[in-house]
Amino acid sequence: MKTRKILKEMARLADRHAVQKGRKFRLDDVDPGDTSGVRSKQEALRLLEHVPAMLSDLQERLYAQDRWALLLIFQGMDAAGKDSAIKHVMSGVNPQGCDVHSFKAPSHEELDHDFLWRTHKVCPERGRIGIFNRSYYEELLVVRVHSNLLDGERLPDRCVTSQIWLERFEDVNAHERYLTGNGIVVRKFFLHLSKEEQRKRFLERLDDPTKNWKFSVGDVAERERWNDYQSAYEDVVRHTATKRAPWLVVPADHKWYTRLVVAAAIIDALDRLDLRFPETEKSKRRELEKVRAALLAEGG
Repeated sequence: MKTRKILKEMARLADRHAVQKGRKFRLDDVDPGDTSGVRSKQEALRLLEHVPAMLSDLQERLYAQDRWALLLIFQGMDAAGKDSAIKHVMSGVNPQGCDVHSFKAPSHEELDHDFLWRTHKVCPERGRIGIFNRSYYEELLVVRVHSNLLDGERLPDRCVTSQIWLERFEDVNAHERYLTGNGIVVRKFFLHLSKEEQRKRFLERLDDPTKNWKFSVGDVAERERWNDYQSAYEDVVRHTATKRAPWLVVPADHKWYTRLVVAAAIIDALDRLDLRFPETEKSKRRELEKVRAALLAEGG
């Protein structure tokens, strides 16, 4: 397939799952098993085989141009495939130009700061790709589902009002507006897994000794709050999906399709930037010609 044709197909897949205005978004309208007409794993793999080379080229241009940065945020229920999507899709990326940060339960130091502090300090610099495996959205998901966690943030009483979640949606939107206004392109992925597929993946982890380490008893406890989490995710997308920082609600029951959509969205986001290698100024070219002539002369 020719590059432009592949890019067009990637853009189509990304657009299909992108949510830019989420007010009327309903999670029930998204089928976790959807594959958008991609008929098989083999068909997806044929597209995915082009991804490493395309990503490598786009990343090199991003780094050389040094004007933009890309922030990729991954959210989803346990076993949704966040780790594997990051691992497989980013396999063609130069590690020197990419940083991955995983955010688990906040430390004492992090709890003593505002909820955006720990993520903002590791946002990618110009020319680089930053990946957040979970993010500041945990504040609007886990902390909202387990409201007792809010007590651990030791906020003044006057700050904890009945409007706190709406205020934090506004905070996040303002934060992402700030990031995008400073050249950081934001793409957010919610890997939408069905409850039945999660059950199967949990059993696989339990049955395979090499995957036991991935399983935690706490995962089952969180599964019991499934409906609360689905409601929280729906609310997050409704309030924080914007044109500047869209959510991609990615069907996650088929890992091969999840990876394809994630790859498509990343390539599409970078391709839209029209990344170019910097042009060399005339004075610099003359200097380089002198160096070239000297090196040629050394060879006789």
